[in-house]
Amino acid sequence: MAERLTPAAIRADVAELLHRNPDEGSDPENLFECGLDSIRLLTLLERWREAGMEISFVELAERPTLASWVSLLMSRQPAALDA
Repeated sequence: MAERLTPAAIRADVAELLHRNPDEGSDPENLFECGLDSIRLLTLLERWREAGMEISFVELAERPTLASWVSLLMSRQPAALDA
């Protein structure tokens, strides 16, 4: 089963694809202006879908900031399954 996403994990995923440290940049900056492209966005989308997120490419592309993505993804976090 996939691990739950956290704001730190989302930041780390984005930072990895932008070849920078997770603490670089700021939450409101436009990630497309920082070098994110559609292929990298698809990579993130698939990674997060594997973690159980129900999210679309368009939802992410329309709001390309870490602040927006963290908010959106945290609001869609699947309920924890008790073992």
